[in-house]
Amino acid sequence: MSYLAQYNSIPPDDVATRTSLISGWLRTDTRPFFAELRRSQPVFQTPAFTLVTRYNDVIDVLRRNADFSVKIYGDKMDRVVGPHMLGRDHSLQNTRDKPFMRVAMPDADAERVRGMVRRWLEDLLPDESDDFDVVREVSRLIPVKLCAEYFGFPGPDVATMMRWSKATQTDFFKNIQRDTRIHEAAVSAGRAMKSYLKELISEREQAIRTDSGAVEQTVVDHLVQLYIDGHLPLEPEALIANIAGLLIGAVETTSQAIAQTLQQILLREDVHELALTAIRAEANDDLLDITNEALRFNPINPLLFRYTETDTVLAAGTPHAHPVRRGTTIFACTASAMWDGEVIQFPDQFSTNRSRHHYLHFGVNSHECLGRTLGETMIVEVVSALLQRGARPIDGTEGAIQFNGGPFPESYRIELTGQA
Repeated sequence: MSYLAQYNSIPPDDVATRTSLISGWLRTDTRPFFAELRRSQPVFQTPAFTLVTRYNDVIDVLRRNADFSVKIYGDKMDRVVGPHMLGRDHSLQNTRDKPFMRVAMPDADAERVRGMVRRWLEDLLPDESDDFDVVREVSRLIPVKLCAEYFGFPGPDVATMMRWSKATQTDFFKNIQRDTRIHEAAVSAGRAMKSYLKELISEREQAIRTDSGAVEQTVVDHLVQLYIDGHLPLEPEALIANIAGLLIGAVETTSQAIAQTLQQILLREDVHELALTAIRAEANDDLLDITNEALRFNPINPLLFRYTETDTVLAAGTPHAHPVRRGTTIFACTASAMWDGEVIQFPDQFSTNRSRHHYLHFGVNSHECLGRTLGETMIVEVVSALLQRGARPIDGTEGAIQFNGGPFPESYRIELTGQA
């Protein structure tokens, strides 16, 4: 029986069962379920949310910020870290804050970050063959180290930084059911993080005002220097929220991307060899194409949430145009869009020749990830280092990525043979 037939066999008034069925497929049967929707019902309305599955329609939703907003995220962010650009559309936080953050962390810093990551990995990776847990030993730790050395936000300790990041990331981007326990954990983490950052910024401001030579090459110090010079029109609360966002956006998503990218490469001997060839040639752009394609097969964000601000039409001008009412939650299914054969040629094939704009791993338009280039650099460097040290998959369930009932990878065991 098809997915739609199973869904339609449930009485329409049994909303809980219908919603539970869809939620289950989104966790376990994503690719075949999306394929059926793209083919038969590209815009699929349920009592709880509406799924948009074709590439052009997904892009349309993500570009129409006035109609489909990020309010779902913003309401929670305000209570946890304060007003932030990730939770706003066409607002002061977008037009004012984002340019200053780009000045403080320009894409040109990618090569400096690459050098940092390589240095950290030399210390973290074993020299000899060993069983190795990617998540527990590197993929979470590397972005926390980035927060400390590049962002200038070391936190009280590594464990606390990981806890703050996980609690807030889970609430903002995974807690669609608005579980109060998840939200309260995020509020608690946000309160402690804001207190820490208030003190950190004060210390850095005092040090720089006392000695201009004390400015370090970190994002925090760049922002504080701009503030001292009168070029940063941010109130202290906004500065804290933006710096907190660096940690929130860096750790869990990068860790998940590293684990899932490496897994997809190791599943394919030809792709594994292709990656090693790129590594030996120091062809970072080629390796980026490989990692982007690997993530297409197991993306970190299979869908993005949007709130419908006004009565409007989804997929307007198409045979599957669908009216939608204000207040409807939209699931823009990016994982489905990247498999849409109407736009993505030969989607079932692993290809490194795709246009990069077809990859939706880091969002699009005004909500494209601010740290995309830095994130891509970390992913490429960690995957490269593991492959160079002879990463091999472990068979069976022991070698599967373990989520332990949560939204993010908690363990991914591989074998490092010591030789590529």
